[in-house]
Amino acid sequence: MIISMILMMVVSCDEPETVVTNYVHSDGSITRKIEMRNVKNDFKTSDHQVPFDSSWSVKDSIEIGAKGDTLWIKRAEKLFKNVEEINSAYRLDTGANKIASRHAGFKKRFKWFNTEYRFTETVDKLMAYGYPVRDFLNDEELKYFYYPESLKSEKENGPDSLLYRAMSDSINNKTGRWAVKNIISEWIGEFTRLTDGKGGKEISKESLKAREDLMVRVVEKYDQKFDSLWEKGIILNEFIGINDALKYKTEADSSLSFAEKNFLIDFKKYSVRFVMPGNVTRTNGFIDSGKVVLWPVNSDYFMTEPYEMWAESKVPNTWAWIVSGIFLLFVFAGVIMRIIKKRLN
Repeated sequence: MIISMILMMVVSCDEPETVVTNYVHSDGSITRKIEMRNVKNDFKTSDHQVPFDSSWSVKDSIEIGAKGDTLWIKRAEKLFKNVEEINSAYRLDTGANKIASRHAGFKKRFKWFNTEYRFTETVDKLMAYGYPVRDFLNDEELKYFYYPESLKSEKENGPDSLLYRAMSDSINNKTGRWAVKNIISEWIGEFTRLTDGKGGKEISKESLKAREDLMVRVVEKYDQKFDSLWEKGIILNEFIGINDALKYKTEADSSLSFAEKNFLIDFKKYSVRFVMPGNVTRTNGFIDSGKVVLWPVNSDYFMTEPYEMWAESKVPNTWAWIVSGIFLLFVFAGVIMRIIKKRLN
C-alpha cells in the first residue's frame, strides 16, 4: 500500500502534458483552449485529462526541439455559451479523469463605476473521512505544496536550492503520514458504517478514532509486509482484537478496499489557466508574467477537501464615469449660478 502511494506521485512519461486555458468573457461565455504535448503521436480519448470531442476545433502539429527531440501537439478550442455547457461536458466525461467530479462557476456584479467578475473551477473531494493536508504542513510548506511543478523545479535548482530541497523532503515525509492516516480514517468510517449496531463499544467509531494514531503506527511499522499480514489477520487483530477480527473480517476487507479505492486513484495531472476580463484583483492561483492565472491540478489537492481555483477581476464602466462627471458638472454649475444670483440680488 505504501509503495502504491509513492508510485502515485511519480509522473508518467506516457501521459500528455496538458494545459487548459479559459478565456472568460464579460457576458459569461468562455472560450476554452486545450493544448496537449506528447513525446509520441498518441492521444487516445482514454488519456485525455479534460474532455473534448468532435464539436471542438482541433489542430495537430509537430515541434522539433533543440536536441532533435520530437513533440506531437494537439490543440483544441471551443466557445461555451456559459459555465453550464462546461459542466455538462464534465458530467459526460469518459476520459482519463472521469473519476473526478469537476464543475465551473461564473458570477458578475455591477457596481456602477466597475463591473466585477468571478470565475471558478472546482474539483470535489473524493474521501468522505479524510483530513485536510493543512493539518500536517506549516504555512510555508502548504504554500509550496500547491506550487506548479515548473516553479518547484526553478526553486530547487536556484540559489536557495538546499533550502527548497529540504522543504520538499519535509513535505514528502509529512504527506506520506497524511496519506496513511487518511486511509486509516477512511477505513474506520466505512467499517463502522458496515458494522453499525452489530458490535460493542470496542468497534464503535469513537473507540476506533481514539486508537487511530496507534493504527497509523501499526501500518508504518509493517509497511511493505502489510498485504500479507493483513491477509493473515495479524494487523486486523491489532486494530480491533482477535475476536472482532474473526467476526468482522468480511466488513474489514470491504472497508479496506473502499479506502484504497478512494485514495489510490488513477488521475492524470494537468494545468488550468484563467484569462479574466479586465484586471485581476484577487485570486488563489499563481500569476505569470502575462497576467494569466495558473493552477496545477493533481489528485493530492482534492483528496480530502474540494480544490477550488478562483480569480476575481474588474472592468471600469467608462460610461458610468462619464455620466457621473456630467452630473457633477451640472450640480457644480447649479451651485455657481445660485451664488451668482444671490450676489446680484
